[in-house]
Amino acid sequence: MEVSGPEDDPFLAQLHRVQCPVCQQTMPAAHINSHLDRCLLLHPAGHAEPAPPRAKRRRPSESSALKQPATPTAAESSEGEAEEPDDGGETESRESYDAPPTPSGARLIPDFPVARPGSPGGKGAGQRPAAAAGSASPRSWDEAEAPEEEEAAGDADGEDDAGRWDADAAAAFEAPGGRPHARAPAAEEVRQLLQGKPLADTMRPDALQDFVGQGRAVGPETLLRSLLEANEVPSLILWGPPGCGKTTLAHIIANNSKKHSVRFVTLSATSAKTTDVRDVIKQAQNEKRFFKRKTILFIDEIHRFNKSQQDTFLPHVECGTITLIGATTENPSFQVNAALLSRCRVIVLEKLPVEALVTVLMRAINSLGIHVLDSSRPADPLGHGSNSGSEPSVFLEDKAVDTLARLSDGDARAGLNGLQLAVLARLSARKAFGKKSGQSYPPGRVLVTESDVKEGLQRSHLLYDRAGDEHYNCISALHKSMRGSDPSASLYWLGRMLEGGEDPLYVARRLVRFASEDVGLADPSALTQAVAAYQGCHFIGMPECEVLLAQCVVYLARAPKSVEVYSAYSNVKACLRNHQGPLPPVPLHLRNAPTRLMKDLGYGQGYKYNPVYSEPVDQDYLPEELRGVDFFKQRRC
Repeated sequence: MEVSGPEDDPFLAQLHRVQCPVCQQTMPAAHINSHLDRCLLLHPAGHAEPAPPRAKRRRPSESSALKQPATPTAAESSEGEAEEPDDGGETESRESYDAPPTPSGARLIPDFPVARPGSPGGKGAGQRPAAAAGSASPRSWDEAEAPEEEEAAGDADGEDDAGRWDADAAAAFEAPGGRPHARAPAAEEVRQLLQGKPLADTMRPDALQDFVGQGRAVGPETLLRSLLEANEVPSLILWGPPGCGKTTLAHIIANNSKKHSVRFVTLSATSAKTTDVRDVIKQAQNEKRFFKRKTILFIDEIHRFNKSQQDTFLPHVECGTITLIGATTENPSFQVNAALLSRCRVIVLEKLPVEALVTVLMRAINSLGIHVLDSSRPADPLGHGSNSGSEPSVFLEDKAVDTLARLSDGDARAGLNGLQLAVLARLSARKAFGKKSGQSYPPGRVLVTESDVKEGLQRSHLLYDRAGDEHYNCISALHKSMRGSDPSASLYWLGRMLEGGEDPLYVARRLVRFASEDVGLADPSALTQAVAAYQGCHFIGMPECEVLLAQCVVYLARAPKSVEVYSAYSNVKACLRNHQGPLPPVPLHLRNAPTRLMKDLGYGQGYKYNPVYSEPVDQDYLPEELRGVDFFKQRRC
């Protein structure tokens, strides 16, 4: 049952008048929400400015800069997640207000201006009465008491005040790129925008068109893109490094699903329990049974669930009760159940390229109203302008954006949070421009330099997990680079591991293995070098031992290679594993005979002691079944 209030009756609405806390105007209570939205847009910092003459209240659909969120669907309201609609969801009767007469015929408040035929306000959507379709709410409610002569003057000019307001608002709020530029935010406003919430979460896109850097996974011609646009979301496992867009892609799917009345539930495997999952599944069963409504369950860090917890999803994903979307930074082949993996499609997201990171950073910079200085220009014209409110107060060097994109190592979250930290640190210090190349900058402006960005990140954001998939990728790259006799690439992969925090003794042990496996008898001293490097690392530790490992890596990369021993031993292992039946016994002449009984049984009889012969001895050393087999030349016995 809906409960009506004063805002539902125009007559009662006039009896309840409130005062705007921003511009101190008095108006009916039914219009306070829409007025506050417009008033805050005109005065972002809460500073009231003189209002222009009567101006028509602009509708949300007239400008992309004043877009309002859509009203939640009935399905969402039934779930208890509905939000209060803002002025963007008001009906036409509330937008076009004309005070109704009282029972006695008198009006409680003065008449508001009504749009005349031919004016922009009179061309409303649909066929409505002129009084309702063309009426317009004034920008200042006190201006409603203006004399009628002003209305006549407006008619004489042939232009409606509402039309002038629309043109002024479009010019003031719409930039060529669709970005507001009426008044650049002050330094304190930028500080308030950055505080309270991570910038990476604030700038998370809501549509696939704004999802950049993953063209191979969700590009325009990909199968997944077509399915998502058709709202046919399959069960997915999103696999990729941190900051590549796994959670963002799930957020986009959630927004698109709610538009189609699909229930979207988010859980994190770091905090959720099996009971939480079962509760969601039970609700999904009820939604499907009674309302024919689908449920998408997003599990962040799904690799944190153990095997038994992952088994909880199996029957429900199989029968379609839920659509599972899991996000993980670990290899799903090792961290996700094979049965669950077979029911999901694995989407591999890669590290973002530098160009995509620059796009993400510039989107955040523009939304904050920060001006990027062009270092290629001989002189900065902004340093000689007036210190008016239309000029930005926070500036960023263009090379700082490129540096931040490079140092983020494909992690958009690290880049955006590094930008936020650098700007907040600079704003907190309240350091002005000072002098730059002999130019005096107006006070109150803040410059974020490349050094500030580097200080915010402290170091290059290296992607390396000592216990994860990247650990094995890097050691494999090091091994293959040394095998290919490329000392430069070998040093690079060694540096990636050591700078990422790898245990130097682990690397040293791998070098000892490489010395025998790949160098072998081509340079027997390579094993001595590798063992010495291991002992040196054990003695002195990091960071001093890094040069020992570097020397050993270069030596092994430049040494001649031979896999003769490694291949021969591999043939021996294959022979033993593939042998059918019991293994052949050791020949009697090769057996040891420490006791008389063994000698009586024939152990050691017929053995030829090689040192007493001056010439090579013709003697068999393999079992009778393997006589003539050469493991250095053939792979099978």
